[in-house]
Amino acid sequence: MVLLEHGHDAVGELKVKKILAPVLVLLAGFIIVQALIAAKPEPEKKDDEARPVSLYVDEVKSEMVTISVITQGEVRPKTEIDLVPQVSGRIVAMSERFNEGAEFLPDTMLMKIDSADYELAAIRAEARVAEAQTALERELATAQIKEEEWRDGRKNQEPTQFALNLTQVAEAEAMLRSARADLQQARLDLQRTEIRVPFHGRVRERNVGIGQFVTAGASVGRVFSIDTAEVRLPLTDSQLVELSLPLGYMADNLEQAPRVRFRASMGNRDYYWQGRIVRVDAAVNEETRLIYATAEVADPYGQGATEGMPMAVGMFVSAEIEGVYEQSAFVMSRLALRNQDKVYVINDENRLEIRTVNVLSTSEERVLVTSGVTPGERVVISTLPNAVDGMEVEPIFRESQG
Repeated sequence: MVLLEHGHDAVGELKVKKILAPVLVLLAGFIIVQALIAAKPEPEKKDDEARPVSLYVDEVKSEMVTISVITQGEVRPKTEIDLVPQVSGRIVAMSERFNEGAEFLPDTMLMKIDSADYELAAIRAEARVAEAQTALERELATAQIKEEEWRDGRKNQEPTQFALNLTQVAEAEAMLRSARADLQQARLDLQRTEIRVPFHGRVRERNVGIGQFVTAGASVGRVFSIDTAEVRLPLTDSQLVELSLPLGYMADNLEQAPRVRFRASMGNRDYYWQGRIVRVDAAVNEETRLIYATAEVADPYGQGATEGMPMAVGMFVSAEIEGVYEQSAFVMSRLALRNQDKVYVINDENRLEIRTVNVLSTSEERVLVTSGVTPGERVVISTLPNAVDGMEVEPIFRESQG
């Protein structure tokens, strides 16, 4: 019996050990994990503040400037006409100068109409002049005879104009003048069979060819003068004030008229030409509410050309008009201007100030203002999408780049 009881105790202890073993393993694992967590160092707290934004700046300067205004326009000839014959006929000759784009000198014959009919008309007119001249001399002789007869007859009454043949003389004189006028007209028509233009120009278009019949008054082509080119330049009322140009301005002296610098891109190059403002319209355009100034360029295909590039008719050009008077202004980089009238200024404490300026003029490189900044102040020229008034920044002058 003792042995049996002792066996039962051993079995019980073995079961207890099997139950407690996993529990003890889990408890030991939990104690180890807690010890490791307790031994792990705490993360360092970052107390450093965000670094200021670095921005490139430019210094505001004060200068005496002459205001320039930027605008644009299309080159057009000062004189352009339709080539219209004054007589009808068949074209029998045409100059090589009468081709599209060709250049011609003043009084160059561009086209000739068959003149045979007009030569015959001139010959007949000459015959009528001779006939009228003979009739006049006959009536003059008759008048002299009648005057002598009246004087020898010793008549007491005064003779009439008809009795002395003076009325017939007057009629013959009128007929002679009419015949001479017909001869002059015939000779003019004969001259007009040769189409000529009284200026130095180029051909824009030609509508006829040799052998074609043309009628008087019908256009056969279009030509323009190349002595002077014009550009109509649109201006706002504020730009007109900046240039100190009144409505209806007319240049009395071309040398003192406002200068204009024209620019056009051809291929990969820019070309420049010089001109002058010669007049300003006296009225505001009702549709655009703009005022148009007209600039002239002398000899655009010759002396006025730049490096062989003429200022050709039809070319679209940008124009920079120089003002007449100097004035004081604050000058800064064009990159400093934001939203038309805002600049970012960095004060002495290196904090950002958003200022409103009064813009006088702008160009591709710089902006001129009359208020909002002072000489020596630093204006931001870097891109800053989220500018906040008072934010701390670090200014960097452009000279220190790289």
